[in-house]
Amino acid sequence: MFLLKPNKWGEFPGWECGERAFHAEETVKSWQVFLGRLFLSFSLFLFIDATSNEQQELFCQKLQQCCILFDFMDSVSDLKSKEIKRATLNELVEYVSTNRGVIVESAYSDIVKMISANIFRTLPPSDNPDFDPEEDEPTLEASWPHIQLVYEFFLRFLESPDFQPSIAKRYIDQKFVQQLLELFDSEDPRERDFLKTVLHRIYGKFLGLRAFIRKQINNIFLRFIYETEHFNGVAELLEILGSIINGFALPLKAEHKQFLMKVLIPMHTAKGLALFHAQLAYCVVQFLEKDTTLTEPVIRGLLKFWPKTCSQKEVMFLGEIEEILDVIEPTQFKKIEEPLFKQISKCVSSSHFQVAERALYFWNNEYILSLIEENIDKILPIMFGSLYKISKEHWNPTIVALVYNVLKTLMEMNGKLFDDLTSSYKAERQREKKKELEREELWKKLEELKLKKALEKQNSAYNMHSILSNTSDE
Repeated sequence: MFLLKPNKWGEFPGWECGERAFHAEETVKSWQVFLGRLFLSFSLFLFIDATSNEQQELFCQKLQQCCILFDFMDSVSDLKSKEIKRATLNELVEYVSTNRGVIVESAYSDIVKMISANIFRTLPPSDNPDFDPEEDEPTLEASWPHIQLVYEFFLRFLESPDFQPSIAKRYIDQKFVQQLLELFDSEDPRERDFLKTVLHRIYGKFLGLRAFIRKQINNIFLRFIYETEHFNGVAELLEILGSIINGFALPLKAEHKQFLMKVLIPMHTAKGLALFHAQLAYCVVQFLEKDTTLTEPVIRGLLKFWPKTCSQKEVMFLGEIEEILDVIEPTQFKKIEEPLFKQISKCVSSSHFQVAERALYFWNNEYILSLIEENIDKILPIMFGSLYKISKEHWNPTIVALVYNVLKTLMEMNGKLFDDLTSSYKAERQREKKKELEREELWKKLEELKLKKALEKQNSAYNMHSILSNTSDE
């Protein structure tokens, strides 16, 4: 025996699918909650127990049944109903995954309503106002036993051979996508992982939503950079963007280039860069592989935002620079070699050994070595002074050993230039030492002159005192 058809109980005034709360009079709300619990106190037939003609109606009933929400913050309430809903969601996932022809046009509305009712909600504020994603454990979604199954059902729905975007676009529209993007701020990494896959599927299937999705992600990132400085799902959105950028047609549109320079590059200034830097660097490199002419402005942008006081960020920047150099064209390399290697020279000279070590690892990269060798006449003069000084003065023996290897490699590339720079460097050091000695001598003379004047002043004062004393005695 089936329970009420979905269109009967779903018509109570004030009930709106797609929202977590019921916006109605308190009495109506109580009545609906009562009906929901009564509804769930009975199990619907299993699909295997229904005839083929009854299964479609049963499918819609189960979707309506799963629109009822429960308070998972109360761990002891509605346990039976919660379990019935969990079992029903499992059955829906299995039914859509293993059967063809079940996603008919009339079912789309109920499917999207059920999904919306369960996943769209106002995310609670963090329990810890000083929450640090790198240090603290995230707050997990209490209703995950149900929400996880809803996400799994959503994915099976989108991936079904029966899925028709032309019908689904009536329900999965800009408002739906906007609500979906807001959920990326969830602290629960399990939810963000599902959202990443769902949004990627939607982007692939709904051509009319692509520009809107890119625009909204752009807006989220701009708010993150310039206003909130906090958004939990940055890494996941960047991962989606990596795939989107990979599919861009050539030549790149102006809006895509602007997104790179005005959004992705400034994102390197974020405090929590470590949480999403790998995905961010991948997006940047994808752009450069699409259009090599972007290499110069990108590297100059990174140099502009180069961290001054955070060694961890410097190491990340150096890693990204190496990824860029791995795909750079020799003609583009010539345009940025001077400012780039001036920065690398500073990093090599860093007192923080991890920064110096990461910069010196560039010389372990065969392609970068070939670029350096082709442009040794310009790069060696920039690097030589720092390398030679470090070889004599750096506190860390590992860094000194790496520097000796780099100097040896550079000497093999152009021995004559290396010898000339060595002679020039030693001569310059001699001049500096001579100037230092001259300064010390000058200071010594000034100290002696100061002391001499002080003694003269003291003697003068003593003589004046003696004269005054003699005059007084007379």
